[in-house]
Parts: sequence; structure tokens; C-alpha cells
Amino acid sequence: MFWLLLSLSILLLFFIIIILTKLTILVNYDHYNDNDDLKVEFRVWAGLIKYTINVPLIKIDDDSPSIVVKSHTNMGDAASGDSKQKVNQITKNNVITNLNNAKELLTRVFNLHVIIRKFFQKVTIKKLEWQSLIGVGDAAYTGMATGAFWAIKGSIVGLLSHYLNLKVMPEISITPHFQAAVIQTQLKCIFQFRIGHAILAGLKLIKFWKSGSPLFKKETNFSNEKTKSI
Repeated sequence: MFWLLLSLSILLLFFIIIILTKLTILVNYDHYNDNDDLKVEFRVWAGLIKYTINVPLIKIDDDSPSIVVKSHTNMGDAASGDSKQKVNQITKNNVITNLNNAKELLTRVFNLHVIIRKFFQKVTIKKLEWQSLIGVGDAAYTGMATGAFWAIKGSIVGLLSHYLNLKVMPEISITPHFQAAVIQTQLKCIFQFRIGHAILAGLKLIKFWKSGSPLFKKETNFSNEKTKSI
């Protein structure tokens, strides 16, 4: 009996430690013309346990509409129809049914959004650096491209600060290159959240999907409606 209680106590303590443990995700992305390198590193307990994903090559396949990715991971370090037309007779019941189905769909989408957003609020951005160098070979077009990139970066940072917990001031820069056509960008970002929050969000998502698809009524497809051919 003593050993059973001791084992349960150890398991409970280990479970509490896992829940309270913070997971740190380091993302480093470098792009220079046609060369790309992506590295994602997962750390727990101040780097005592690490898992790294390296994607040294990301490019578009020239022979097909697909993306070629090479990576490695490591632990530690319609045909035309006939001329007939159909006139649907829409009744009051049809309208009410469609409104109820739309409400059901919006409710489920909203509930999914709430689950994801609540989890994102627990995610902290500890570092955000994004430097870019851009040039298109023409001074005027380079200036236009620089302004467009500033707008894109501003929108992305705004979304991150709105949905996630941004703890640091982002370091963002765009340097125009007026003499040559070049595009280079470097992104460094650190995310952190407790594993317990991720487990809770995962359980909520499992419960959400197990509840099934929205319960639409058959009248949505007007299957019971009378139709006339012209």
C-alpha cells in the first residue's frame, strides 16, 4: 500500500511539473534570393531537452505546381446542361430553416475561434526581429516595393500583437537597395507557453470535434421543395 501511494504521488508530481513547464519555440528563417533556410527549435527546462527541425531548402518545383522541401530533425542539439429551368418555391418554413442552420454554423465557428484565441492569449512572444533588404533594379519601383513591404510587415505585427501576448518591442527594418535586384530577409522569433495550456486547448478541440458537424436540416438543400420545369 505504501509503494502504491508513493508511485501515485510521484506520477501526480510529474504530471504537475509537466503542466507547469514552459515550452519555448525558437524560429529562425533566412531568405536570400533563391536560397531559404528554416530552423525551428523546441526547448523545455532551460534547454535541457531540445528538439530541432531544419529545413535547409524550400523552393518551387519548375516542372510542377509544387514545393520542394528537404528537411531533417534531431533531438538535443462542369459540362453544359439541358435547357430546362427550375423555379424553387420558397416558403416561410424554408427561410426559417436556413436562418437556423446559418446560426448553427456561426455558433460552431465562433466556439472554435474562442478556443483558439484563448490559447493564443497564453502564448508570449519573447523576441521578434525581422530585417529585410529589397531592390528591384529601379529606384522608383524599389521605393514602391519598400512601402508595400512596410505595410505587409505592419499588418502581420499588428495581428500578432492582437492575438498573442507581445512582451517585447518588435525590431523591424526594411533597407532599400537602389542599384541591384535583390531580396533578402531574416526573421528571428521566440514563442513561449505552458504545456498545460496547450493540453487544455487540445482537450477542448477534441471535445469540439467529437460533438459532430453542425446539425443542418434537410430543407437547407431544398430537397423537399416543389419545383417546376420551364
